[in-house]
Amino acid sequence: MSDYRVEFDTLSWETPMRGLRLKALRSGGKQLRLAEYTPAMEPHWCEKGHYGYMLEGEFEIAFDDETTLFKPGDGVFIPPGAEHRHMGKALTDVVRVIFVEDI
Repeated sequence: MSDYRVEFDTLSWETPMRGLRLKALRSGGKQLRLAEYTPAMEPHWCEKGHYGYMLEGEFEIAFDDETTLFKPGDGVFIPPGAEHRHMGKALTDVVRVIFVEDI
């Protein structure tokens, strides 16, 4: 792998919970993450920040005061913190998203 190119095909899948698998390159306090969600993901509140781009599928994210539908081509910009807590739900068989995140 080049120091400047991420070859996702060479990275191993991680499965941190049912309904979510990911491939991530972690370096310098950041990670570039390819995430795949399915409807099998159990509902849970998340307070982490997420900045990314929807590649495939439809994903619904519930916040305390609204619910937003994300489709391919949409950007995702969720700051970290309790005031931005959110709960995601895959509406299609597979949702693929690329994220750049702090770790």
